[in-house]
Amino acid sequence: MPSNLSINRRIVLAARPRGVPAPADFRLEQGPVPAPQEGQVLLRTEWLSLDPYMRNLMEEVGPGYADPMPLGATMVGGTVSRIVESRHPRFKAGELVVANAGWQDYGISDGSDLMPAGDLEQPSLALGGLGMPGFTAYVGLLDIGEPKPGETVVIGAATGAVGAVAGQIAKLKGARVVGIAGGPDKCRYAVEELGFDACLDHRDPQFAQRLAAVCADGIDVYVESIGGAVFDAVHPLLNLNARVPVCGFIAHYNEKTATGPDRLPGWMATLLAKRIRMQGFIILDHYATRFDAFRRDMLAWHAAGKVKLREDIVDGLENAPAAFIGLQQGRNFGKLVVRVAGE
Repeated sequence: MPSNLSINRRIVLAARPRGVPAPADFRLEQGPVPAPQEGQVLLRTEWLSLDPYMRNLMEEVGPGYADPMPLGATMVGGTVSRIVESRHPRFKAGELVVANAGWQDYGISDGSDLMPAGDLEQPSLALGGLGMPGFTAYVGLLDIGEPKPGETVVIGAATGAVGAVAGQIAKLKGARVVGIAGGPDKCRYAVEELGFDACLDHRDPQFAQRLAAVCADGIDVYVESIGGAVFDAVHPLLNLNARVPVCGFIAHYNEKTATGPDRLPGWMATLLAKRIRMQGFIILDHYATRFDAFRRDMLAWHAAGKVKLREDIVDGLENAPAAFIGLQQGRNFGKLVVRVAGE
């Protein structure tokens, strides 16, 4: 799907979502391809990453670690991009880089946010298991979760971009891994392909009871990215000195106001009595100190077949909004990426 070099398509934020984003919240625009100035490069997007955090940035008030998107702005997003033209001394035309060009065919960068994509047979993996989501799993599980052999590790969103990697690393570290996913196909994949010891469907009316039965000896590490009813079922099962790395809470991203009873007092009592370590983290804080180790380990694990990486590929920039809406509803199966240009 090559793009016309004289036209830049971009998808902008047309309206603030009310709950789950709707097609009318996005708008496809066309304009001229930007020209790089001295010290800049022109990027052509080949792959676009769609990730849950983007929903938070669509609000008028951002989550605190990043600025909200103004109305009319190009939707933000990580990309694998080809340098079409370079006026930067460190980059040459033709190089493939990981960038932040957003939801558009072409973008401009001063080079400060660019990383070489590396020699990958499938470059889009640099946006998934070998990129930010995989890095999130690595830091959250190893640095905060600190799983020990024989411990029980529970993974929310077990077949998602973060959860699938976190669960496989936990198995490599000798833990017993229980996944939570949406639907029997995803649960079957987690066990049969990813090697989890068990996986439960959170849509099952008996989910909480089944989780308690599978985790009869309690939960030592819970990788949290969901919140909602899943966390309600998990937290009574947490063991003394359990660790809970928190990288997201997608069940609440589309809520305008809190719903249901106030569970905070009960949770605080559990947190104190069981000496639980619950730590939120933003992966941007860890690139300088941990990314090289992650990249080395993940490349080796993936090459050896110890970590499997599944993608959900959507073709065409124009289809990004519908795919993103589906992501909010759990329709994706694996890391969601859009093939914008290239073969």
